[in-house]
Amino acid sequence: MDMKALLINCTLKPSPAFSNTGALIDKAIKLLKHHDVETEVIRIVDYNVKPGNSSDEGKGDEWPKVLSKIKECDILIIGTPIWVGHLASTAQRIVERLDAIFHEKELADEKTGQYFTYNKVAGCLITGNEDGAHSCAAQLLWAMQECGFTIPPNVNAYWVGPAGGNKDYVEAGGKKYFYTNLTLQYTVANLVYFAGLLKSNPITTNLKELEKQAKKDSE
Repeated sequence: MDMKALLINCTLKPSPAFSNTGALIDKAIKLLKHHDVETEVIRIVDYNVKPGNSSDEGKGDEWPKVLSKIKECDILIIGTPIWVGHLASTAQRIVERLDAIFHEKELADEKTGQYFTYNKVAGCLITGNEDGAHSCAAQLLWAMQECGFTIPPNVNAYWVGPAGGNKDYVEAGGKKYFYTNLTLQYTVANLVYFAGLLKSNPITTNLKELEKQAKKDSE
């Protein structure tokens, strides 16, 4: 079964600068290729993604290019570093721009009202030198399911160093850290499995019909 994964690196460093988040993404790519999944990686900072909540914020906005890549993929993996205990601003920008799903008819199926994200799966990878990984994963995975992505079990992997540490994922030997490698295996295996399930058995929920029913129930 042909499948494509899009991995978005939310590092604040433009290409080709080294990225610890990118190093974890590279390990995910090797696993995805083992499952015969086509992969593409982009750094969001390499694009001029304007602030806003529409699919196109006008002159110079390159979000439409990123959005087209998300539309084409079966698996979306967002990789983000932790900054001051929170998502990188670049990851938050992706969440904000996907808000267009809720108010632009062009991003939904005309018959069922399903967002274009239906029948796609999403997961996340997180790196940082202190705490915050659970919070970042919670924010990203909740936002992705709200946007219509399917979130399989165990689809986040992370590495964080000790409090006050000054070494990041690669410098601190994170590539050999068992828990990170184990959860990365879980993440890729479950994303691939559920992406295959959805391609063979697409979600049939008719959101438009459910909206009509909800309006009746609210009278």
